[in-house]
Amino acid sequence: MHGEYKVPGGKLVVVDLEVHDGALRGVRVAGDFFLEPDEALHAIDRALEGAPADADAQALAARVRAGLPADTVMFGFSPEAVGIAVRRALARATDWTDYDWQLIHDGPQDPALHMALDEVLTDEVAAGRRPPTLRVWEWGRPAVIIGSFQSLRNEVDPAGAARHGVTVVRRISGGGAMFVEAENTITYSLSVPASLVSGLSFADSYAYLDDWVLTALGDMGVKAWYQPLNDIASAEGKIAGAAQKRLASGDGAVLHHVTMAYDIDADKMLDVLRIGKEKLSDKGTESAKKRVDPLRRQTGLPRAEVIDRMLASFRARYGLAEGHVTDEEMARAEELAHAKYGNEEWTARVP
Repeated sequence: MHGEYKVPGGKLVVVDLEVHDGALRGVRVAGDFFLEPDEALHAIDRALEGAPADADAQALAARVRAGLPADTVMFGFSPEAVGIAVRRALARATDWTDYDWQLIHDGPQDPALHMALDEVLTDEVAAGRRPPTLRVWEWGRPAVIIGSFQSLRNEVDPAGAARHGVTVVRRISGGGAMFVEAENTITYSLSVPASLVSGLSFADSYAYLDDWVLTALGDMGVKAWYQPLNDIASAEGKIAGAAQKRLASGDGAVLHHVTMAYDIDADKMLDVLRIGKEKLSDKGTESAKKRVDPLRRQTGLPRAEVIDRMLASFRARYGLAEGHVTDEEMARAEELAHAKYGNEEWTARVP
């Protein structure tokens, strides 16, 4: 069995192993990490030899940590990263480079249709009828997208939304409300097979699926990092928020979508969203304005160029072919947008 885990912002950990009578055998750890002293690598292998095959990543990490020489220095990885790589090997997880990725980047569309396309395309990936897909959204109108479990009345000021012509929609993933405008945000979705995140905890899968965009931002001069559970942040503030939904149909698939602040109108956002002091307190800020960290200021680039550079970074790492929404997919999405995402009953399902 073979497993790989790229530490977000760090190095690659590779594990090869076998399982006999419920225990790990022939464990060999490798990677492009840094490790001192040399004999620490063999100590890691020995620590994992004979470990129960059903041990979770934390238990495996504890074995590694206990088996390391006292003077060990690990750079670019950790015992936890080794544990995750082992779990991915045991789960027969796939890698980004195992797939022929497809890009969808269409013109502006209605918010309800965007919600529906996320569900339909991810369902198609789960069924094996569509390759893993990166979809970049363009917005036909300003919108607030609330999380699946949020209270509509607690999150949105209806008078403010009406005043600014903002459409309110509810997505299928959890997480918080997002305020978007056509040229002021960058939103994208990843629809991926469940096997890509096999062996990862829910939290680890966020960091894993966000890692490519951290590299892309770094290439544009933005030092960003994953901030648990679902933020992308920099020293100057929050850049983006992510959310996920796991679909159980077919072989399973994961929807991971991210909204990034390019040049948010904070005053308008505050007029539409009900953002309380308690919600802001755990972010270490005093105002919502300080949470919005526009990419325009940090990169100095036009929005379209930021998107182009992000896509070029993804393409260079994993390949990315131009694709499109099929007629059948669009028909299903339009029906779903009308029956579900554009329906007040769904939007207000948590009043």
